[in-house]
Amino acid sequence: MKLICFSTQEFEESAFKNTFGPHKFEMSYCKESLNIKTAILAKNYDVAICFVNDQLNEACLHLLKENGIKALFLRSAGYNHVDIKAAHNLGLPVYRVPAYSPEAVAEHTIGLLMCLNRKIHKAYQRIREMNFSLNGLVGFNVKNKTIGIIGVGKIGKAFAQIMSGFGCQIYLYDLNPDLEFANRIQAKYVSKEDVLTKSDILSFHCPLTTDTHHFINLENIFKLKKGIVLINTSRGPIIETKALIAGLKKSHISGAALDVYEFESELFFADHSAEIIQDELIARLMSFPNVLITAHQGFLTAEALAEISHVTLTNILDFEKNGATSKSTNKVCC
Repeated sequence: MKLICFSTQEFEESAFKNTFGPHKFEMSYCKESLNIKTAILAKNYDVAICFVNDQLNEACLHLLKENGIKALFLRSAGYNHVDIKAAHNLGLPVYRVPAYSPEAVAEHTIGLLMCLNRKIHKAYQRIREMNFSLNGLVGFNVKNKTIGIIGVGKIGKAFAQIMSGFGCQIYLYDLNPDLEFANRIQAKYVSKEDVLTKSDILSFHCPLTTDTHHFINLENIFKLKKGIVLINTSRGPIIETKALIAGLKKSHISGAALDVYEFESELFFADHSAEIIQDELIARLMSFPNVLITAHQGFLTAEALAEISHVTLTNILDFEKNGATSKSTNKVCC
């Protein structure tokens, strides 16, 4: 089979070459993201390997099908960027990587929280300028704080287990509660209202769905506990950016740490340092001293990259062998 990998980053290419090397696939790496404008690049290929910010809407899927693509392989657990109904109607199987490394994202979440709270990023810059003052660097003890966790899948559980070691009161919110897990770490499942209004720190680990889109919005942002810290390492649109800015401006939110952003597809995974950024919302977010942003790097560990490439290969081999009859649990549709 001929494979084309869209949105390929340098750090991914080496991982894929190590994994795919022994197999006789014709593999092409494409730095461009996949969308309706670039779908033509898939012409004469059998399958497309896609990333989290590729725009796989109905029009793009039609073009891929017309150009000969027979299946799509996502390098992510989430598939909100794919029109699954359209893929099903077109007979395009879609595979994903459901759990490449929950610990990678959970540990990055901890890093964001501690860096934001203890202002480590600011201290680092000061020391480089020979400024050893501690003024303005006061944080808070995480121990005994109430941690709200939205989404208690594998990543949410990994994060909850780490926070239990900090001595926190852990509130969990999920539509499918795992009571055995909660009892094991002495956590508590609570209502949506309670997790929003009683958490000192609120961390998101849920998929992007119609139910979680703008989970935090202009209607409920000021219902959150005053002084709350928000952390989002899941998907950007879960938090309405305008609402977050409003909460920060009123000092209702004491800090926000984001590894994802509502409109990141036009910015993340590329160097824009020599450009004038036209996105005024992220420019406003970056102007707040109590906001910390990383560019969707929560997954970025050697172990996670190896697992992503390994599971992607497994998915491709499954499709090659079984086609439409595949019973793989990694297959999202068809």
